[in-house]
Amino acid sequence: MSAVEGSALTFFLIDLMKGTIALFLVVDPLGNIPIFVGLTKNVDEVKRRNIFRSAILTGLIVLFLFTFAGQQILILFGISINSFMVAGGLLLLIIAIRLLVAGGWHELSTSPESVGAVPIGFPLLVGPGAITTTILILQSSGVIVTVFSVLITFVIVWLILRYITPIFRILGDNGSLVVTRLMAMFIAAIAIQYIVQGIKNLI
Repeated sequence: MSAVEGSALTFFLIDLMKGTIALFLVVDPLGNIPIFVGLTKNVDEVKRRNIFRSAILTGLIVLFLFTFAGQQILILFGISINSFMVAGGLLLLIIAIRLLVAGGWHELSTSPESVGAVPIGFPLLVGPGAITTTILILQSSGVIVTVFSVLITFVIVWLILRYITPIFRILGDNGSLVVTRLMAMFIAAIAIQYIVQGIKNLI
């Protein structure tokens, strides 16, 4: 492998790691565990797995839609990436503040038959923050990094949902609350970075 190829691979891996971490923090499956358990507490294990499978499929479809059409969406509305970085950073900051203050999302009770796609898949796993983050990764690192970031993130999400019952027993309500607010701090830091970079580029 030449020095140029080695350097390109290094940059790819760094971008992939940054993109995956940012997306995972925003998706926040660990912080949402109490909600997932509560929404599926009245169903058996087989149906619960089907619900989570539907949620993951819904989340993947939504994020891949914005991965491959995000550029066209920005062009359609005449939005520059720098303006989107500032707006997206502000949105992520609002989400982080909401998580810090409220400690999570609060959804109305929904029938077990419909919770897979809505609200678990969308907007709990993939909401405005995840969509914004995906488009920002796309703009800064390209399609390949974005696709792999989405796939790696959802492999981890699938593992968490697959073993959600023992994980919930370990974390408990208080542990999940701590994880949610810790991740919210990281989301806030990512948001500030997007805002500063976007304003710097605009200036």
